[in-house]
Amino acid sequence: MARGAKNNPQARENLNKFKYEVANQIGVNLKDGYNGDLTSKQAGSIGGEMVKRMIEKAAGQM
Repeated sequence: MARGAKNNPQARENLNKFKYEVANQIGVNLKDGYNGDLTSKQAGSIGGEMVKRMIEKAAGQM
């Protein structure tokens, strides 16, 4: 979790929404609660895509 999101409920909620948005866009069925049925590849693809998009956004703001 991003350092700022740990103690900021709004940031945590925004990251969670972003996670579900990314999962949906890349075709991973992410549901509320337990997602232990996801493969490591699926879970990693969600996180990797999130990082990729955050880096692109930060680079665009420079």
